[in-house]
Amino acid sequence: MNLEILFEDADLLAVNKPAGLLSVPDRWDRTKENLFDLLCAERPGQYLANVHRLDRDTSGVFLLAKNPAVFRRIARQLRERCASKLYWALVHGELAESERVIDLPIGSHPRQPGLSRVDARQGKPAVSVVRRKELFRGFSLLEVAIETGRHHQVRVHCEAVGHPLVGDVSYGGRPLLLSQLKRKYKAKEGQGERPLMGRPALHAVQVVLRSPPLTIRAPLPKDFVVALKYLRKFARRDGLQAGLGSGSMQD
Repeated sequence: MNLEILFEDADLLAVNKPAGLLSVPDRWDRTKENLFDLLCAERPGQYLANVHRLDRDTSGVFLLAKNPAVFRRIARQLRERCASKLYWALVHGELAESERVIDLPIGSHPRQPGLSRVDARQGKPAVSVVRRKELFRGFSLLEVAIETGRHHQVRVHCEAVGHPLVGDVSYGGRPLLLSQLKRKYKAKEGQGERPLMGRPALHAVQVVLRSPPLTIRAPLPKDFVVALKYLRKFARRDGLQAGLGSGSMQD
């Protein structure tokens, strides 16, 4: 697999994880293809340890340490909130506020293994800061900074406030279709309509570390770019015009 390296030095490796690929081995079936094993196979004998995880259908910055000391340092920064992770999410509905703090505890779903839910009684604290970047008719592009790292946090929090992620059928979302946006849309004869965005529209756009001082960014994948292109063309509202170029880092 041709993986895009966003940053690499003697201590750290960051790649742009594609959607549809597990980030680490599956808990129940370790034979499933995953990004961590692919990287290890490409770099035999090299120490690699992932300092965080991304959902299978989430794209973006995936960070790994190249030695145990760096792994412990970065993991501690994430645990103590000295490092930050930023996501872009395309959601259903028009977010009224330009910024909103979602402070809702999250726990495992009791009847749907592998999913999470807001759980006021047994859930763990979870805080997400949501900023509206761009507004469309019936949709919003959000920037989400997570202050905690709960399972499916962005997806659960967005659903809880009435704005599920586009394509996130597990949490109330629906695929984005061009026929929803374009008047007089006609599908090609003999072909069904393919979604512009058929997976949860979530992208890990940025990771910022304190030590070493480093900002790593990941460009948007093709499906996200195409979805925004048609939303801007056929469903434009007011709001900020957001842009994201190639992945970059600062030190």
